Amino acid sequence: MGNLNEGDKAPVFKGKDQHGKTVSLTDFKGKRVVLYFYPKDNTPGCTAQACNLRDNYSDLLKKGYVVVGVSTDSEQSHQKFIEKYELPFTLLADEDKAIVNQYGVYGEKQMMGKTYDGIHRTTFLIDEKGVIAHIIKKPDTKNHTEEILELWK
Repeated sequence: MGNLNEGDKAPVFKGKDQHGKTVSLTDFKGKRVVLYFYPKDNTPGCTAQACNLRDNYSDLLKKGYVVVGVSTDSEQSHQKFIEKYELPFTLLADEDKAIVNQYGVYGEKQMMGKTYDGIHRTTFLIDEKGVIAHIIKKPDTKNHTEEILELWK
């Protein structure tokens, strides 16, 4: 998994959001980006993480952060997830796994004794210059905003 490190230039991603609009890292030039990768819409851990970010979204905005979530789910799945939980941020549909592979977060996982390929829950905090300031591996889904704010004061 992952060959990116803190201090590296963040790979310039490009993907479709929940409305089919193309979104790129370059759209956020001059802003701090919370780029979080999660395994699947509407699963317990992913929902807890998204709702924690939603519940603390105003705190993130006050600090000048832009939040972008990425999974391999479809645009339609993202639309339903956003509507169901009233998520105020962009989710990118990376069905071809281009972004997850760019960031090195897709690979072998194990659960209940089974091995499979999937997204390793990871968050990249990208500064205004497009440099990876922090990488949070295995974020605490229920307290993710607090982790971000603690790292990025």
